Parts: sequence; C-alpha cells; structure tokens
Amino acid sequence: MRAPGFWTRPAGLWSHLLTPLSWIYAAATARRVAQPGHSAGVPVICVGNLTAGGTGKTPTVIALVQRLAERGTVAHVVSRGYGGRLDGPVQVDPARHDAADTGDEPLLLSAFAPTWVARDRALGAKAAVAAGARVIVLDDGFQNPALTKDLSIVVIDGGVGFGNGRVIPAGPLREPVAKGLARADLVLTIGSEEVPLPVSIPRVRGHLTPLQTGMDWTDMPVFAFAGIGRPEKFFATLRTLGADLRGTEALADHQPLTPALLRRLAAQAAKLAAQPVTTEKDAVRLPANLRGQVLTLPVRLQLDDWTVIDAHLDRLGL
Repeated sequence: MRAPGFWTRPAGLWSHLLTPLSWIYAAATARRVAQPGHSAGVPVICVGNLTAGGTGKTPTVIALVQRLAERGTVAHVVSRGYGGRLDGPVQVDPARHDAADTGDEPLLLSAFAPTWVARDRALGAKAAVAAGARVIVLDDGFQNPALTKDLSIVVIDGGVGFGNGRVIPAGPLREPVAKGLARADLVLTIGSEEVPLPVSIPRVRGHLTPLQTGMDWTDMPVFAFAGIGRPEKFFATLRTLGADLRGTEALADHQPLTPALLRRLAAQAAKLAAQPVTTEKDAVRLPANLRGQVLTLPVRLQLDDWTVIDAHLDRLGL
C-alpha cells in the first residue's frame, strides 16, 4: 500500500474523522502486546518500529548480524515473510525460493545470515534453535507478542519521524509513541534529522551509505524505480552520487513487479535513453532473466557509535 498523504502532515480533517478508529486500533495493539510470549531459549533481538512502512529495519538487521558475526556469533533471522506465500517455518533458500515464496526482505537477508520465514514467529524461533541458532534477530515483530524479546531496537526514519503523531488509520503509528518506547531498550534514528522523543531512552544514530562496488555513477543516464518505504531517499542518493537522473518511478512498498509493469518501466527507460536502476530489495523481486539488465545500488547502515548496542550484546553474552 502507499501511505496516505495526510499521515505526514499536521493533523487535518481526515485525521480527525478517523481518530475514533485509531482508538480502537491502539486498544487492540495494547491488548495484543500484553500477552505472554514464548521463550526461545536463546537471546532474541527484535528490530522493529512504531510506524507502518519502511524505516530502515532491513539495513539495520544486516548491520546487526554482521556485527554479531564480527563478535563470533552467527545469528539466525526470523521474519514473517510479508508478501510471500509460504506460512513456514521454512529456511529461505535462494536456490529454491523466490520473492513470491518468502517475500523480498527475507530473500535479501538470506544472503547475510540463515533466515527463516514463519507466520508464527514462535515456531520460526523453535526451528531456528533446532538448526543451531545461538541468537535470533527478529525482523519486525515489535508489536507481535509471540516471542519474549531480550533486546528491542526501535528504528526511526529521521526524515519522517512519527508523521502526524496519530495511530492507524488517522496516522502512521502502530501504537502511541510513549507506550511503544516504554517496551523498547533503545532507539536507532537513521538520518541527520532530529526526532523529539516523549520519553528518556538511549538513542543511537546512523545513516545509510552506498556500498562501494566500483561502479562510477557520475553522469550516468539512469531511470530509477523503487518500491520501498520512501523511494525519494533512493532517488536522492543517486543524485548525490552524480547520476544523470532522467526519470523516476515511485512504487508502493513491496509492490509486485508484474510483467506488465516491467514492460512499462523498460519502455520508459528506453524512451529516456537511460539505464534502469533499482534497490537491492526491489532487485530480488525481478525475474531472473531481467536481473542482468537492471543495475542495483546497494546501501548499508553505518552507525555513528556502536557502544550502546555492544553493551547490550555483552549483557546477553554475545
């Protein structure tokens, strides 16, 4: 889905009209998160957010599993598998699965750590532990009570913060900010923008940087398309790298790349005499025969300081 425009603007007519439904949504979330969770028997680190849509959770999970690997611990990732057809629990295998099976994010994450798709996250955790997991990184699931969490990291996109500050459907929040942060151990803000918080909580800052692949983007004529939380961030990165951005197409987050859509995108690129380029997350949804025709710009999360997170990992014996 594409987020309604009024979610990012000061509360207006639609937000006011939908507020009673927000109260119902928030109450249901509060009841759900109060339920006891399954203890996995190994540390569970949750990377979640308070808003609908992308905030940078996937780059955060990648950075975290790489940090754990540097510390000598191989993490297993458990994901709901949004957009995929498999209920699981099943370990993602890029040789057998595609994005239609598992969702795009688990397929991408499987290149960095053993990754499990499970609608029931408790069952996913049990399967991961049976396969030898010493720590589980839960991709999303901050509002899901299925697992007891030992470390909860709330990721915030500094560019949008908490939007208009209201709960779905009046705004982008999955739950009120103060209530959500009361269950979190720390906040990771991605971007240089300052996001005011209503409670005192440890904060880590980071930013997304293009991965150095040797590609020279300077003056390259490109047509960019992206189906992520904020496609404009991807387009801005290409401009920063000096690309000649001749056209863009902002798709909905996780939007299926149907044959008709791909034909239209290819025609737009050809008309502009431009090279098609997309994100890593979108690239895994491309048919295999088209991946060689579309360039990918990968980004990685860089933290200003790992001290706070490392202290939590030390506490967990990781």
